[in-house]
Amino acid sequence: MIEFVKGTIDYVSPQYIVIENGGIGYQIFTPNPFIYKERSQETIFTYHHIREDAFSLYGFSTREEKALFTKLLNVTGIGPKGALAILGSGDPGAVIQAIEDEDEAFLVKFPGVGKKTARQIILDLKGKLADVVPEMIENLFNHEERLEKQTAETALEEALEALRVLGYAEKEIKKVLPHLKEEIGLTTDQYVKKALQKLLK
Repeated sequence: MIEFVKGTIDYVSPQYIVIENGGIGYQIFTPNPFIYKERSQETIFTYHHIREDAFSLYGFSTREEKALFTKLLNVTGIGPKGALAILGSGDPGAVIQAIEDEDEAFLVKFPGVGKKTARQIILDLKGKLADVVPEMIENLFNHEERLEKQTAETALEEALEALRVLGYAEKEIKKVLPHLKEEIGLTTDQYVKKALQKLLK
């Protein structure tokens, strides 16, 4: 099992990052790849997901995020993509609170989570998240300011693609697009955060 990868971010896409370590580029799927920037030095805590037809690495900025991801994977009906979408909300503390409060209405707002799955998440995880303390989880979207400015158009396009990767439908994205266009000069991860705040209301 690969606990973490420490190296240089070589590539950032809406779905994954590539981190170079010792001449090897590791493709790592993350909740919001745009919190990272190319050429930065990072330590990514990883989960190695193995299936018959795929070997995939999923990465997180803290061990607590990784722990919550792992616990979500143990819920019937939640796969890696669904768990990433839930973590992509940028507020793991709110997710944990919703589970403890049995707030199904909050959980069904995530892509791929229906009432049955929301109920299963609560049944499987309520009272079992003591080791995933919200105060210890830094917001997924808090990151050092970009040294290089992105154009607003490029940042918005990348943010919309990131929402699609997380599983949001075009109809849902179109609802928040006017609000995003009102924002000026945001980076991609800031646009994603704004969109998710609207989508989860």
